Amino acid sequence: MNHAQLRQFLDRHHDRYNRPAFITNDPISIPHRFSQRQDVEISGLFAALLAWGRRPTIISKCHELMRRMDDAPYQFITQHSDDDLKKLLGFCHRTFCDTDLLYFVHWLRWYYASHDTLEDAFLQGNTQRERLENFHTLFFSLPDAPQRTRKHVATPARGSACKRVNMYLRWLVRRDDRGVDFGLWTRLPMADLICPCDVHVERVARGLGLLTRRLVDWVAAEELTAHLRDFAPHDPVKYDFSLFGLGVEQKLL
Repeated sequence: MNHAQLRQFLDRHHDRYNRPAFITNDPISIPHRFSQRQDVEISGLFAALLAWGRRPTIISKCHELMRRMDDAPYQFITQHSDDDLKKLLGFCHRTFCDTDLLYFVHWLRWYYASHDTLEDAFLQGNTQRERLENFHTLFFSLPDAPQRTRKHVATPARGSACKRVNMYLRWLVRRDDRGVDFGLWTRLPMADLICPCDVHVERVARGLGLLTRRLVDWVAAEELTAHLRDFAPHDPVKYDFSLFGLGVEQKLL
């Protein structure tokens, strides 16, 4: 396919997958349960960072986590007592367990004590790489941050493609009229977002010639996004829907 044909192909599949029907079987269904901005931010952060493994299991574990927070994550984060924290003990998804969860809750309470929105935590820096690195530094700035928890928040400083963080930012930043992404955050440009690069996206992107780097790292995520930006300069990650959807269906045409 030439440039124009590839853009038409990607646009056609974006239109196919970026629809409300996408929500039900995707982790984005978790923040869609809520209407208050902070509830969306918090539940979305957990849903994105826990998004590895089979999607039904991810969604089930996130529902469990929300129940443990009384289905009111912002209220739980900001008003919990020490006894309330006992509800979180025993939670585990893959290698993310209650030790990690308790630090997340601790950090979020500390953060929301002086900020009204998590968007502020992602604005420090001139590039998306700098912003994600600075968020990681801020997140682990508290003196009691467990070393083991660091693996659950990726950073470009370690070469990671930061798939789950980039997915979270797509959810909160992208704005359109489709009803899937939230578009709640307006100070971080959509043009700066980096495409989440999971195994489905990687496979399709390679098949379409949009990704050539062997390693799936931050450089690869930037390479893929640069190609997508050629087709949609102001909204490159809209094609995450195209690549991911085609990858899940295991086809290109």
